[in-house]
Amino acid sequence: MTAPTPGFTLGPNSYGKSGVRLVHVDRDTPRHVLRDLTVHTALSGDLDATHYTGDNTGVLPTDTQKNTVYAFARDGIGAVEAFAERLARHFVDTAPAIAHARVRIDEHAWTRIGDHSFASGEGGELRTAEVRYGGGDAQVAAGVRDLLLLNTTDSEFSGFLADEYTTLPATDDRILATAVTATWDYATAPADPDTAFRTARAALLDAFADTYSLSLQQTLYAVGERILKAVPEAREVRLSLPNRHHYLQDLGRFGLDNPGVVFQAGDLPYGLIEGTVRREAP
Repeated sequence: MTAPTPGFTLGPNSYGKSGVRLVHVDRDTPRHVLRDLTVHTALSGDLDATHYTGDNTGVLPTDTQKNTVYAFARDGIGAVEAFAERLARHFVDTAPAIAHARVRIDEHAWTRIGDHSFASGEGGELRTAEVRYGGGDAQVAAGVRDLLLLNTTDSEFSGFLADEYTTLPATDDRILATAVTATWDYATAPADPDTAFRTARAALLDAFADTYSLSLQQTLYAVGERILKAVPEAREVRLSLPNRHHYLQDLGRFGLDNPGVVFQAGDLPYGLIEGTVRREAP
């Protein structure tokens, strides 16, 4: 088959390498620097032939994409946004059939406990970056995923719509817990992506801690607004906040009171609050 069967055609498509695990150790000084990344690539372009006939002339193998990640890491990583852009530009600018590349990176956190010793496992937070490039300017986004946050008070939920199926009681004091996924798109790439990331993350934490929450939606908006105020290069923030419920346990059957100190941490199901906060056009 050299062309699609009449009545059928190929829609949007891409291919790439997912889950490329990369660990880089900077040994330039006795105080080593550890970077732990998972890289995902996705390429698209003039690839009709490989789908219709199996002609792979324009296909850059996914194994080659993996190898490129490791080769580019030889001289250092730098900011994950910059590393993703280096890869995306390389794939588009050197492979004739490739017109667009998307590179997404998750950075796994390690805590330093010595000059060459590190510990992990505190919450599983990831720093994220995604670059899309199709010639011209690259589109750059940064963010975090699975950032665990919890307020033990200063959170209410009341005044909500109630119908014949409502059993949830209103509360004027509750634990508010979530695992934040936040992504901010840059209108212009920051001069120092690492500083911009740290600034945005600090703004996120401050907004969560400072906001007296009447709903998780209110907290979502406060977080997005605070990030945009702190990082002028960011144009919008997309947020996903699962509500990690904590249920006050009834200890009365044991002859005990419970003045807001013993809770059951819920798992499934959970509320999921998602939204986007945008900077208005001037």
